[in-house]
Amino acid sequence: MSTVNPRRWWALLVLATAQFMVIMDTSIIGVALPEMQRDLGFSQGDLQWVFNAYVIAFGGLLLLGGRLSDLLGARRIFVSGWTVLIAGSVVAAAATTAWVEVLGRAVQGVGGALIAPASMTLLMMLFSHDPRELGKALALYGAAAPAGGTAGVFLGGVFTEWASWPWVFIIYIPIGVATLLATGLLPSVASRRGAIDVLGAASVTAGLALAVFAVVRAPEVGWGTGQTVLELIGAAVLLGLFLVIQRSIKAPLMPLGVWRTPGLAPSNLAMTLLGAAWIPMWYFLNLYLQQVLGYGAFASGAALLPMTGLLMLFMTVVTARLLGRFGPKPLIVGGLFVLAAGLLWLAAVEPTGTFVVDALPASLVAALGMSLAYIPAMMAAMSGVPQEQAGLASGIVNTTYQVGSALGLAALTALATSQGAGELGDLSALTDGFSAAFLAAAAIAATGGLLTALLMRGSRSTHGKAHEPTARPQNESVTT
Repeated sequence: MSTVNPRRWWALLVLATAQFMVIMDTSIIGVALPEMQRDLGFSQGDLQWVFNAYVIAFGGLLLLGGRLSDLLGARRIFVSGWTVLIAGSVVAAAATTAWVEVLGRAVQGVGGALIAPASMTLLMMLFSHDPRELGKALALYGAAAPAGGTAGVFLGGVFTEWASWPWVFIIYIPIGVATLLATGLLPSVASRRGAIDVLGAASVTAGLALAVFAVVRAPEVGWGTGQTVLELIGAAVLLGLFLVIQRSIKAPLMPLGVWRTPGLAPSNLAMTLLGAAWIPMWYFLNLYLQQVLGYGAFASGAALLPMTGLLMLFMTVVTARLLGRFGPKPLIVGGLFVLAAGLLWLAAVEPTGTFVVDALPASLVAALGMSLAYIPAMMAAMSGVPQEQAGLASGIVNTTYQVGSALGLAALTALATSQGAGELGDLSALTDGFSAAFLAAAAIAATGGLLTALLMRGSRSTHGKAHEPTARPQNESVTT
C-alpha cells in the first residue's frame, strides 16, 4: 500500500512552480509582443501566433501527455516535459525570423503538454490519502496557474524594458534546470502496460490547429470564402475522426466513458469559456496600455501587477474556504458573472483614458471573477475520477481551458481587427477594436455562467468536505 510522503509539501512546491511556469509561458510574451513584432517582422494579425503556437501544441497534446503520464510514470514524463520546454526556450530566444519564433513556441507547448498532466497526477499521488490535505494542495496548485499567467505580464515587462525580449524565454533555462535537479522530491511509480493512441493525438491536435488557423485567417481572406469554409470543415472532420477513433480502439487516448463522471462535462465547459474570456482580456489590455495609453513594457507589466496580488490572495485564502462551505457550482457561476462585469467595464475604455480610471478597477473586478471560478471548476472536473485516470482528467481540463483560450483569442482578435484594432497609430480605431473584444469576452463569460447554472448539479458542503475527489491510493509503491 502507499505510504504518506514526508516531503510531500516540498514536492508540492516543485509542482506548483512547474504549473506557475507552464502557464506563465502563455502570458510572459504579452508585453514583449510589440518589440518582437518590430524585430521579427510579424504583422498585427499574425502576431497572435506567438501565443497561439504555444497554446495549440499545449492544448492539442495535453491528452497525450496525460496518457503517457498514466502509462510511463508521471515523474518520468515530468522530467521529459521540462527537457523539451528548455529546448524550445533556447530556440525561441535565439530566433531571428518569425517562423523560427513560432517553431520555438510550439516546442515549448509540447513540453508544457507533458508537464501539466504529470504534475496533477503526482499531486494526486502525494495527497489523496487525506481529502482535507488534497483540497488545500489543489487550492495552492490551482492558484499557481492564473497567478503565473498574470505574473508573466509583469515579468515580461521587466525583461523587455531593462534587457531585451529574448529574456522572456531565457529565464526558463535556469529555472528548468533547477526544477530538474529537484525532481528527487517527487514520487516514483513504475510504468504499466498499455497502448499509446498516436493517431488520436495527431487527429485532435491537427483539428484544433486547423480550427484556430481558419479563425485567425478569416478576417484577411473572408469568412465566406471557400478557403475558410474548407478549413473549418476540415477541422470538424479531424475532430470527428478523433471521436470515432476513441470509440473504436481498445486503448483510446480519451476513453469516452470518462464523460459519465458527474460534473466533468459542465465543469470543462465552464473552463473552456473561462479561458475564452480571460486570456483575451489580458492580451488586449496589454495592447491598450501600450498602443493607446503609450505605456512602456515595464510600466504596462507593473500596471497589471495588482491583479496578481488579488488572484493569489483570493485563491489561497478566500476561494478555498468558500468552496468548502458552498461547493463549486455557486462559485463558478458567480465568478463567471463577476468576470463578465469586469469585462463589460473594460469595454468602456477611451482613447484619452487613464489607467487608474479606465483599466485598474475593471481589471480587479475581472480578476476577482477569475479567482472565484478557476479552482472550483478545476476541482469539479477532477472530483469523482479514479486515481488511475488522474492524468487523463488533468489532461482534459487543461485541454479545455487552453482550447478555449486559443479559439477565444483567435475569434476576438479577428473581431478587434475588423473594428479597427489593426490601424496602428489611430488611437480611436485601436480603442474601438479593443472595446469590441472586451464586450465579446464579457458575453462569453456571461454565457459560461448561465450554462453552468443550468447544466451543473449543485452540491452542498459537509463541514468543509464538499465535493471531495474520490481518488484513492492504488496498490503501488510510492517512494521519494
